[in-house]
Amino acid sequence: MSESRRPVAVIAGGSGFIGAKVAEAFAADGYELRHIGRSAGIRWFDHDAISRAVDGADVVVNFAGRSVNCRYTDQNRQEILDSRLSTTRALRDAIERAERPPRVWLNASTATIYQQSTDHPNTEADGEIGSGFSVDVATAWERELFTGSLPDTRRVALRMAIVIGDGPATRMLLTTARFGLGGTQYDGWCPPHRRYRGVGAHPTGQRTAPWYRTGGRQKFSWVHIDDVVAAIRFIRDDDRLVGPINIASPSPSDNRTLMRTLRRVVGAPFGLPARRWMLELGMWALHTESELILKSRYVLPGILTEAGFTFARTDLQAALTDVHRNRAAEAADSGITTARSATHVV
Repeated sequence: MSESRRPVAVIAGGSGFIGAKVAEAFAADGYELRHIGRSAGIRWFDHDAISRAVDGADVVVNFAGRSVNCRYTDQNRQEILDSRLSTTRALRDAIERAERPPRVWLNASTATIYQQSTDHPNTEADGEIGSGFSVDVATAWERELFTGSLPDTRRVALRMAIVIGDGPATRMLLTTARFGLGGTQYDGWCPPHRRYRGVGAHPTGQRTAPWYRTGGRQKFSWVHIDDVVAAIRFIRDDDRLVGPINIASPSPSDNRTLMRTLRRVVGAPFGLPARRWMLELGMWALHTESELILKSRYVLPGILTEAGFTFARTDLQAALTDVHRNRAAEAADSGITTARSATHVV
């Protein structure tokens, strides 16, 4: 590569919480950024523009996909699946056509791909793939990524755990604890429904939603946003790393510990415990699904650890405290700015 040429990164779906942080980091590393997305300069329906963006790029990173923070209605289920498959397929087609294909393609995936587990962790080497809607979405997503031959492009599926930072998942957790609902959340019986049934060409799992007696000990695998960005940089620059890679803290927690930690961080004197049937009612009111907080995700970063990557943020309480303090400081700054503006108007 010529010293006068800036490396190029194509960032797809980069307007979200994680994508924006990664784009900012790549820009700081000296990359020229080309954005693809619904509100970006290049739209998903413009396949010629996507091809031009990808041809000659050094790196492609894809975070595109409809949010799973919703009710799993038939329409939403299909949109969640289609949004991931169609965008990944569009990028793969563009890379196949490129005269100068990118050397690496990093595509978002999810640690939810593994089965419910409380007694043993899942690594890339020995993890057991689960079943049902969320898993079917993840496996179809990765299948779309790895289909076909791209001999000049290294492909990586980023199996990310729940990301701690100023994003939607952490905001929901902090708000829940602040309003006195930060007690242990118990999986168990729930009214039968079919929203978690399998999806796609080869649906898996039960027809009705499964439930487990976890006693509040369902695992909570997480990763701080700073480590997500650092891991993506590390994977980008290490040509040895290929295939599915877990991006998860080496220090997973469990629900009981998580909720106790949240109460401590926000200063809540108590937290009401909740059974599965109670959570189902609450999640209906919030237009989301209880699976997002009740599934036992027990994931460890086998490949990254073996490759020498070091996670900087492994203390859950410190990570949550950092987010809470930053949000409080931003709120205070916003209040001061608003007050000054009001004074100026008067």
